Amino acid sequence: MNRKWIVLGTVAAVVLAFVAGVVVFTNRSSQEVKQAAQSNSDALVRPHSPVFGNPAAKVTIVEFFDPSCETCRAFYPIVKRMVNASFGQVRLVVRYAPLHQGSDTAVKILEAARQQGKYWEALERALAAQPQWAAHDRPQPQMIWDVIGDIGLDMAKARADANGPAVDQVLRQDIADMQALKVDRTPGFFVNGTPLREFGEAQLKALVEQELKKAGAP
Repeated sequence: MNRKWIVLGTVAAVVLAFVAGVVVFTNRSSQEVKQAAQSNSDALVRPHSPVFGNPAAKVTIVEFFDPSCETCRAFYPIVKRMVNASFGQVRLVVRYAPLHQGSDTAVKILEAARQQGKYWEALERALAAQPQWAAHDRPQPQMIWDVIGDIGLDMAKARADANGPAVDQVLRQDIADMQALKVDRTPGFFVNGTPLREFGEAQLKALVEQELKKAGAP
C-alpha cells in the first residue's frame, strides 16, 4: 500500500512539475514578446503595411498573418467585425509571417494585387479558397492566380510585380520585423503595441477594449 502511494505521489509530482514548467515557459515567452515589442516598436507598423479601417484610429491592431494559416482564416472576419463596429476607433494593420511552406508565394501574389488597389478583394478570395491551395503537405499557392483572375487585375503586370524587387522588399522587411518581435506562430496580435498574451477571440476583444479606454475613446 505504501508503495502504491509513493508511486501515485511521484506521478502527481511529475504532473505538477510539468504544469508548472508550461506556465513558466508561457510566462517567459509572453515576457520576451512584450520586451521585444517595447524595444522594437518601429517594427510593428511600416509605411507599406495594408491598413483596414480609419487610418487615424486611436487603437491599432497589428496582426502578423500567414495566408496559409487556418486560424488566420478563421480570425479574419472576427477582426474585421471589430474594426467595423468601432465607429472609426480601431484599425487593422496586416503584417506577414509566412511560416508555412508556400506562404511566401501567396504573400507575393497578394502584394502584387495591392499594387493595383485590389488587396482586400484578393485576400478574401485567397482565404475563401485556402482549403484548396494551402494543404500543408502539398501547398499550391499558384492556384491563387486563378482564384483572383476576375477581380479586375492586369494579370500580366501582377505576375511581373509578384516577382519584382518592391514586393520582395516588403516580404523581407516583414520577416525581419516578425523575427525582431519574436513572433513564432500565427496569428500574432499586438494592440497599441501590447502583445496578446492569451490567445482567443474574447481575449483579443478585451485587450482592444482596454486600449480604447486608455485612449479615451467614447
